[in-house]
This record gives sequence, structure tokens and C-alpha cells, in this order.
Amino acid sequence: MPRSGKAVTATQDLPESLGYSIKRRLLGPPLINEQLAEERLSKPLALGVLSCDGISSAAYGTEEILIELVQVLGYTAAFAILLPMTGVVLFGIALVVLLYREVVSVYTRAGGSYVVARENFGPRVAQVAAVALLIDYVVTVAVQTAAGSAAIVSAFPQLSNTPVIGGKIVLIISVIAILVMCYGNLRGVREAGRTFALPTYMFSASVGLMIVVGLFRQLTTGLPRAHLTTGTYCNGCHGHPGSGLLTLAVIIVLGRAFANGGSSLTGIEAVSNAVSALRPPEGRNARQLLVIQGSIVAFLIAGISWLAHATHAVPYQSGYPTVLAQEAKLVFGHTVLGWVLFYAVQAGTAFILFTGGNTSFSGFPYLASFVAEDSFLPRWLTKRGHRLVFSGGIIVLTVVSLTLLIVVGAVVNNLIPFYAIGVFTGFTMAGFGMARYHRRNKGPGWRRHAAISVAGAVYTGLVVVIFAIVKFTEGAWLVVVIFPILVFAFIRLNREYRMESRVLQRIGSRNKPPDPPTYARRTVYVFVDAFDLATVAALRYARSLRPTSLRAVHFVIDSQRATALRRDWVRANTGVTLDLVDCPDRRLARAAAALVSEEAALPGVGVTVVLPRRSFTPLLGRLLHDHTADKIAAAVSRIPHAAATIVPFDVQNRLATLSERNGQLTPAAQAPSGSQAASPPSGGPASGAADEPAGSVSSHLVSPIVSLTRGRRSTVEGRVHSVEIRPVDHNTVLAYEIQDATGRMTALFYGRSHIAGVDCGSRLRLRGRIGIENGRPAMINPAYELLAAGGRP
Repeated sequence: MPRSGKAVTATQDLPESLGYSIKRRLLGPPLINEQLAEERLSKPLALGVLSCDGISSAAYGTEEILIELVQVLGYTAAFAILLPMTGVVLFGIALVVLLYREVVSVYTRAGGSYVVARENFGPRVAQVAAVALLIDYVVTVAVQTAAGSAAIVSAFPQLSNTPVIGGKIVLIISVIAILVMCYGNLRGVREAGRTFALPTYMFSASVGLMIVVGLFRQLTTGLPRAHLTTGTYCNGCHGHPGSGLLTLAVIIVLGRAFANGGSSLTGIEAVSNAVSALRPPEGRNARQLLVIQGSIVAFLIAGISWLAHATHAVPYQSGYPTVLAQEAKLVFGHTVLGWVLFYAVQAGTAFILFTGGNTSFSGFPYLASFVAEDSFLPRWLTKRGHRLVFSGGIIVLTVVSLTLLIVVGAVVNNLIPFYAIGVFTGFTMAGFGMARYHRRNKGPGWRRHAAISVAGAVYTGLVVVIFAIVKFTEGAWLVVVIFPILVFAFIRLNREYRMESRVLQRIGSRNKPPDPPTYARRTVYVFVDAFDLATVAALRYARSLRPTSLRAVHFVIDSQRATALRRDWVRANTGVTLDLVDCPDRRLARAAAALVSEEAALPGVGVTVVLPRRSFTPLLGRLLHDHTADKIAAAVSRIPHAAATIVPFDVQNRLATLSERNGQLTPAAQAPSGSQAASPPSGGPASGAADEPAGSVSSHLVSPIVSLTRGRRSTVEGRVHSVEIRPVDHNTVLAYEIQDATGRMTALFYGRSHIAGVDCGSRLRLRGRIGIENGRPAMINPAYELLAAGGRP
């Protein structure tokens, strides 16, 4: 028990990182996993929460139809065709509602069209629906915030006259709104609450009242007409069509108007994406909600279109004042009550549009995590963050939607081409998926259900085709190009995950775990760059592995640095052999892999490489170091019977600790530990003699290393491949590995730690009696001669 208390105290004393402290201050304390339980929604609350996206589209549906009509057909013809076109859109709403009634009757868990496509067409085809929905969520944020910002500026037009930023006021408000949504969702603000349901009812009630009052005034006193002013889409219109109604151009315009009006159907599917959040029976409640939501949307769009037909309110190129704002002002008049009701409509419009945009901040991360669980998106999207939300998905959505908004502009009509293709592709996938489901299962009334599904799929598919054609040059081309690229990328990522899974799960030919490897010898290499506290920590860890053989290795790319390391190593007397290995091409990872491969290839030998790493903060560490340890570890880890371990040494934390203890760093604390770890070894005279030459080699016939025989005196020429300093009984043995074109041999110099001028890469001529060490030819204290690069003394 006391030990547990100490552990708790130690944990509490651990310092928090600066990043975590900032996160905690901004987002609040972390939530625990037990707080993840979801509260089921009643129907009135669910209608307000889940329908805001679909109902809010009524705010700009009529305006989008008019934008296309008035530009070509002219003032009079545009309003003559508005109502029939609205009727076509209302028919589409009915089809989509019927289609998603089929979906929620069968699939009573979250996922919507993605689940339908995955269950009926397989996971790969389902990625078409996944990409469609993800694009839909991104563009929904941009469209809804732009429309909400336009509603604010329509209520307060003086904002557009602000110096410098007046022309960008809608964009500025939109960007601020998205950042606020991102922050609120990172804090874990729950969408399923009365606060999020209020805008839906506020908008529906205020616009519904406007429609009723407008119809009453039209039947009694009549409604005033809107005045054409500069900046509308009807500049230059004279009250007549710009061309005959049977021309090809007009047919294209009608198609464009139909496609724009299809934006009114967006958001209806939100109920199917959150069926599991409803109270049981989920399927029946979801079907009722869809009917109620569809009825409200149809009533609002029909009413707004009728009032637009009656008042001839024309859209403005800047996006404000909106058609809805013009209608509210004309219907309610300029009395005090009229102004109050006008601001109520604008407030309700802005609130529901921003709330509709906020729904994407829950839908996008959930869908992304769902797709990531199927291994078609990066798996880090499945992780919940500080406040139990999918923080990665929220940040990705924020970045992409802000980029789209800034590049395209905060005008709804500019964003619509990016919108409907994704939305209606999801509708189409759901329709054909449900048709296939009914055809395969053939339950009661399956033909009727399949017919409804096919009709909905064909209608929405037609919208996709029309949008791709008539809006191609206005931005739809980007979606048409990106769509297949994203689908391919998702499938390609899944292939990588599947290949990775096959490798990691191959634990035996018969699903039987393999026996753990048993090695007769365990060799541990500690790769050393300098002799300091980080190296000492790595050596300490390496000893804890209880290896059969422990060796320190330094790859020589700088002879002066290697000489300094050798002196520090001998002075410290670590008791560990130091090998200096030549690395002439400076490819450290390759040299390390070659060394480890040679050792690991021996029978019954397992190799572990220990790499000390000096750790700093991420930015400082990237500036100060090139992460060589990670590169070497990656190369070693690919070698059979070998493993790499990185031992981090927190430099900044150690500096802080020393500062706290001593008040300031002393010279001893700043010096490398090797300089103070031990006094020079007792073999001082022998070490001093290391700088003396051992004598000259008389000219003899040079023998290839492969031909050397034991007991015979021979002369050898070769290059120094590696240098090894072995501690032996308070003294050292200097071992040079000599290599020629035929093989390698070892030259041993007892009582020495260095020979002047003889380093890795040097060429030597040696003469002495041949012995055998570890199965390899060896000379003990041979006579030597340093050769130039060409082989001459």
C-alpha cells in the first residue's frame, strides 16, 4: 500500500507539457470514457436537432432557382417558370423522403447511405457513398455558414459599408463562425440538446408566419413588388424573356435551375445517419420524423417560392439582401411590429443555417471514424480526443471547409456546384442499394418498396448528371475530378492496411502461435556517436539485457571525432569493447545494417541494437538533430533475428534538474561524463607507448589473407576496416581488422589504445607470426608500416 501511494504522488509530480496545458485551458478538463454514454432523443427534440440541416435548405432553395432563371430568361419568364420548377423540386423531396423511409425501416443504426452501400454492394463500392457524404459534409459547412452570414448582413446592411472589409464581410463572418463551431465541438458541445433544437422551431415558426401573413395580404390588400436595383442578377432585364423558350440555351437554363433547386433536398437524410440516437422503436420514430421534416421543408419552399412569384424579389450577385429577407420586409411592412417580425425571420434564418452547418461537425467525424474502422481512412481518425470527440475529424473538416470557403468565396451560388454532386450521389447509392436489398430478400410488398427505391435513385442520379454537365465549368469539374481520385485513394489505403494485417497476423500455418525464438547467443551493439550521459544511459540499459556479448560501435566518418571518442572511452574505463568501424561513404544506416546482418547470420545468434537518442522538444529536436537513430532502427528492424531499441535521454529535463539542484550548471556538470567518470587506467605507460611506432617491415613477398596459415611468418597488406579497443585487466588491447581483396584478419597490439596515424581507412603493411582468433587469422604485436593510398610507404 505505501508503494501505491508513492506511485500516485510521483505521477502527480510529473510536469505537464506546454501543449497539454494550453489544450486543458482552452478545452477544459478531459472527459473520462464512462461519460461517453449517449442520451436517447424524444421525437420533438429529435425533430429539432436532426432536421435543422434539411429545413435550413429552404432558406436558399428558391433563391438558387431564381438565380439561374432570371439571368437568361428575363424578369417575367423567370417568375412564370418559378412555380412549375418548384413543383418539380417538391416532387423530389417526396421521393427522397419515401426513399429514406425505406432505409430507416431496415437499417436502424447510424451510417445512412454508407451502410446501405456497404451491406449491398460491398465495402469497395461503398467508398463511392463515403466520398459523397464526406464531400457533402465539407460543403455543407461552407454553404450553411455563407448563407447564415448573408442573412446577418441582410438584416444589417450597414455592415457591408464598413471601410476596407465591407466587400468581404460575409466571408469574415463565415470564417469566424466556422472557427467558433470548431472550438465548440472540440470542447465536446453536445448537439443533442434543447439549445440546438431551438433554431429549427424558431426558423419554421417565423418563416411559416411570414408565409401565412403574405398569403393573407395577397388575398386582401395585395403585396407590394420588389424594386430592381443595381447589383441584382437581373441587371438589364426588361420584363420579357431574353430568348425563345424552345431554344437549346433555355433548356440548359432549365436544367441548371432544376439542379440548383435540388439543393433544397439536402439534409433530409440526416435522420438516417442518427437513427441509433432515437428512442425505441427507432425505425418507426425515424419514419415519422422523415415525414414531418419533409412536410415542413415542402411547405416552406412552396410558400417562399409563391411569395417570390408574388413580390418578384430578385437575387443579388453579392448574396445579400437575400430573397427571403426581401420577402419578409415586403410582407411585414415598415411598422414597428413589422421590423420586429423581420428581424425575427433573419435571426431564425441565421441561427438555423449556422446550426445546420454545425451538424457536419458531428456527422463528418463520425462517418470518417466509421470508414476508418473499415480501414479505408487513416486509423487515427477513430481515436477520441481530449473531450471524447473525434478531434482529428473535426480539425480536418475545419481546415478543408475554410480552404473551400476562402478560395471559392462566401457566396452560396458559387458553392452550390460543389454541393449537390456529393449529396445526390449518396442518395443514388442509397436508392440502388435498397432496391438490391428488397430484390434479394423479397419480403412482403418487396416490389413496391423496390420501385420506390429505384424511382428515388433515378431522380437523384438525374440531378447528379445534370449538375455535372450544366455546372461543369463553374466548379463541378473539380468534384468530378476529385471524386474518383478519392475513391481510388480510399481503396488503395485499404489495400495497404490489408497487406499490413496479413503480415502482422501470420502467426503460424495452422493459426498456432510460433514458439518464441531461443538464441544460444545474444549480441548487443550500442551505437555510439559521443561519450556522454546519453551513451551511459544506453550502456546501462544494454547491460540490463544480460547479453552474451556487449560491444559499443562507432562508425567513423570524422577521424578527429573518432580520436576524441577513443580517448574519452579509454579514460572512462567502461569495461565495454569499443569498435571503430570505417564508413567511407557516410551511409550510416547501410553500414549499421551490414554489421548487424553479418552477426545475425551466424547460427543461434540474436542481435539487439541499442541507440541512444538525445530528446528535445519536437521543433528544437528537428533543428538540432537529423533523427539518425530512427533511420538506423528502421534499417536494422528489417533484418531477420535482429531488433533495434532507441533509448531516449531527455536533455532539457536533465538540464532543468541540474539547475534546480545547483542553482546553475557547474563546469563538471557541463563536461561529458567520460571526462570525470574515472581516472586513466593503470596501464598508463603502455597507453603512452601507443604512439610509438612498432618498427619497420622489411620488404617481403606479400601474402593474400586467404592464404595465411597458422604458425607461419607472413607479410600482409590491407586497409583498416575497423578498430576495436578491448578492456583487459585494467589495460587495453588495440585490435585492428585488416581487409584485402581476399578476406579479413586481426592485428592485436597489447597495452595500446591508439597508434598514431593508423585509423579506419588507413592502409598498412604488417609482418608477424600468424595465429588464429575466433576462426580468423591474427597477428599479435606485428611489425607495421603505414602505406600511402597507392600502396607505397
